[in-house]
Amino acid sequence: MENETKLSIYRAARSIKRKDNTLYNALRSIYEDSIFVGEISQLWPQLPLVANLRCGLWYSSKFHSTCYFKSTDGHTNNWSFNTSRLNFHIALLSGQKGGCIIVDSTRRGKRFPDSMSKTIPIWTCVLNRSVSNYLNKLRVGDAGSLVERELDSGQNSADWDCSLHLPLWVSEIEKAAIEDRLEGWTKDLDESGADIAALASCLKKPLRPLWISQRTVIWINEVPDYDSWDFTPIMLVSASSTSGVAQHRTTSEFSWNYIPGAGDDEESWARGLSPYLFWNHAYDLISSGPDLCNQKVADIVEKDRVYRAQRGQNAPQVTAKPSVSRSSPHLPCLNPQLCSDLSNMNISSSEEECGIFWIGSTNLGLATSQVAEHASNVDCVLNCDQRSISICLPEAEAYLHLPIVNSKFDRFSLFNNLPSAVSFAKLNLAKGRKLLICCHDGEDISVCVCLAILISLFDYEGSFDDGKSFSETCVTKTEMRRRLVYICKYAIKARPSRGNLKQVFGFLNSGKVA
Repeated sequence: MENETKLSIYRAARSIKRKDNTLYNALRSIYEDSIFVGEISQLWPQLPLVANLRCGLWYSSKFHSTCYFKSTDGHTNNWSFNTSRLNFHIALLSGQKGGCIIVDSTRRGKRFPDSMSKTIPIWTCVLNRSVSNYLNKLRVGDAGSLVERELDSGQNSADWDCSLHLPLWVSEIEKAAIEDRLEGWTKDLDESGADIAALASCLKKPLRPLWISQRTVIWINEVPDYDSWDFTPIMLVSASSTSGVAQHRTTSEFSWNYIPGAGDDEESWARGLSPYLFWNHAYDLISSGPDLCNQKVADIVEKDRVYRAQRGQNAPQVTAKPSVSRSSPHLPCLNPQLCSDLSNMNISSSEEECGIFWIGSTNLGLATSQVAEHASNVDCVLNCDQRSISICLPEAEAYLHLPIVNSKFDRFSLFNNLPSAVSFAKLNLAKGRKLLICCHDGEDISVCVCLAILISLFDYEGSFDDGKSFSETCVTKTEMRRRLVYICKYAIKARPSRGNLKQVFGFLNSGKVA
């Protein structure tokens, strides 16, 4: 009897949560929060608006760029500065524009996600320390007019702020523990091969985070001019309201429940809808109301799927699984297979206009399989997507399809396919051909394949040497990080997973490289 009572309470709680977390509630909450984001961006319209993937991408229809700061890198006792997620393009962008505004959100109970409370503050501090070290070397060394120009521009290593700036709610004990690790992280960055000289040349003032939420008070007639500050502001905007209780809201037409951080974990609620599709149909979806919203979304997603399929693009069917809860058989648990289509978002970045990221002068390029289908000025294509693509190439041998799956589904898929990938690359690069490597999202598997090819067939300067340098050295994790930073310098969307990077390291030290 007691067990039945507990089970009933559990089912009741689950039922209440399900009713609160409906699709309409999520989309309406995102829409309301986006108004706040728009108001903040208008206070400093010259600063670029940046979405922290993936949650932040829902909160505006117009972003200048995207970044990827993980909350797990800021979790207590798990603090990290990860060179595989360096986000160097954001530091350069901030230096060029005088700062930036980063948008993210978090669930109920927090004002800011850990990515904003600790991950980004650690990132700004480590970059500042590395730039300061570089400026010190210039002052000590004989750099002539270069030193004079940089000092005239206001850069002075003695006054360069290298302190750790954390929000007030982070305890002094935690701050001290993070500070103890800063020197090691700075050393990792200095050894990673990141272009600190380029950052120092465009960054006139040190980076510093500022936190803005819906509880922040800003006097509209006294908005500070960011140019007057003695630092380059990284404004961290947490989009959602921080009320700890459920907010039932009512308009003249509908009533709905507000969900803080509604854009998080989109697989569990979005039903195949992407931020791009949402903002293309935002008015229709919001005005449809709770009763018609689900059907509206289904129609939009299916229409987009048919549109893609007619053009030969990736268009998987969004399938519904039977609900686990017997009490609500009419509420299917959807398993969306469509990821957020970043290539369609209004992101004004010059590199993203063509969709192909060329890695320096290596003749290696990275793209999504969708972009690769329509690519021009490409001699050969290495397709790592699970689906084959149709592309016009001068020779049949110029195309290789290796259906590689993520390490979450197969821990050895990438490892087993890398010998074929490197052999194909070696054959074509030796003839001076341009090789395009693609996968479903152009962010993970293709980046790892490119990393394996770069280490196997290129020297430290990025020149093709047919594997001579590789045969004379032993690949270490430090060397892998350096090469990955080199790739990320050009492919700013690169987000290789740890599982796939481990397979690359295992392959390079397995003796299977031809």
